[in-house]
Amino acid sequence: MSLTSILSAEAIENAVKEFQAPDSFSFKKFSQLCGLTSKSPKEVKDVFQILDDDNSGFIEESELKFFLQRFVPGARTLTDAECKGFLSAADDDNDGKIGVEGEWLSEPTGKAVFSGRNFDEQETKTL
Repeated sequence: MSLTSILSAEAIENAVKEFQAPDSFSFKKFSQLCGLTSKSPKEVKDVFQILDDDNSGFIEESELKFFLQRFVPGARTLTDAECKGFLSAADDDNDGKIGVEGEWLSEPTGKAVFSGRNFDEQETKTL
């Protein structure tokens, strides 16, 4: 399975282009631009599994660095500040990793991507 079997290649390309500048990344905006926020819970979980490079069931900080490259090879890596901000905002249980249930996929609707309770606050601080 590939990301382009779930999301439009054009939407992915446009979303990655939006965040070419270091320290400009916004997961919320990226998710909207690439169409992730309109996908079903199963499709969101499928994307999560593709991004979970080591198949641990979690996305760790080391995997976040290459987040954009998982969508478009050759894209920039996320800066340390972006990775730390992303993780801090998304990691509701402070275990140092992002899980698909509750942190990546909101409950009970399953529709909203990224339900980290601190995301809006943290994103503002890191941009």
